[in-house]
Amino acid sequence: MDTLIHHGMQFNACTIPTEHGSVLLISASRGMLGCGYFSVETADKIGDALAVVSGVKNYDDMLRAEVKKVSAAAAQRGVLVGMTGGEALLKMI
Repeated sequence: MDTLIHHGMQFNACTIPTEHGSVLLISASRGMLGCGYFSVETADKIGDALAVVSGVKNYDDMLRAEVKKVSAAAAQRGVLVGMTGGEALLKMI
């Protein structure tokens, strides 16, 4: 588990290496920012707030990348497709 500071706020982050890349996740107190490995459909089934970015290789990429998918719970917190991952995280604290 890693600690990430973004706009003065602390987040937990996790990288899981795979054979061909990595699974990346940054967790806020009320939601998560995940790489393309994560499923918005699954998050919706269990009511979790999830924003998904793709084409990322590290946490900095995740913060700069455009949000491609948003779960219903994340949308209720103000997360929108098209905002940056960093903006989405700040909506889920």
